[in-house]
Amino acid sequence: MIYGAHALVYSRAPGETRAILEKVLEGTKKVDAGGGWMIFALPPAEIAVHPTDGAPGIDLYLMCQDIEKTITELREKGVTFSRAVSEESWGRVSAIALPGGGELGLYQPRHATPLGRPPARAGAKSRAGPSASRSGSRRAASSKGGRPRRG
Repeated sequence: MIYGAHALVYSRAPGETRAILEKVLEGTKKVDAGGGWMIFALPPAEIAVHPTDGAPGIDLYLMCQDIEKTITELREKGVTFSRAVSEESWGRVSAIALPGGGELGLYQPRHATPLGRPPARAGAKSRAGPSASRSGSRRAASSKGGRPRRG
C-alpha cells in the first residue's frame, strides 16, 4: 500500500538549497538521514496527469491560498523568486529560485482540488493544472515576457 511520495531536488548547491527549503517549509517535520542529509516533510499533495507534445516529465509545485501573501512572507525570510506572478487559466503561478540552479513552482489554484482547499477564485472551473500549458517541449515560453518556464 502506498503511504506517501518522495520528491527529489537535484542541486549544484545542496546545502544552500536545503537552507531555502527549511525557510519555505518552516514548521514542517524534518529528519537527518545521516551526514546532514535532510529530508523534509511536505504538505498534503495531489498528482495529476496532463498530455504533452514534448518530452514526458514531472514538475513540482507548492500550493498556497494567497500567492501574494505567501511571496511577501517568503521574501521576508530571504527567499528569492525566479518568476513574477503570472495569471493562467488554472491559477496564479510563480517560482522560487533554488541555489545551484533550478526552481520550485509556487501556485494558487483556480480549480477544484482534492485537498479540500477553496480555489483562488470562486466560479473558476478549469480542469487544467500547472503542466497543462506544455506545448512542443517541456519548457514553454511564458506569455509574460517570453521567459522559459516549466509547466
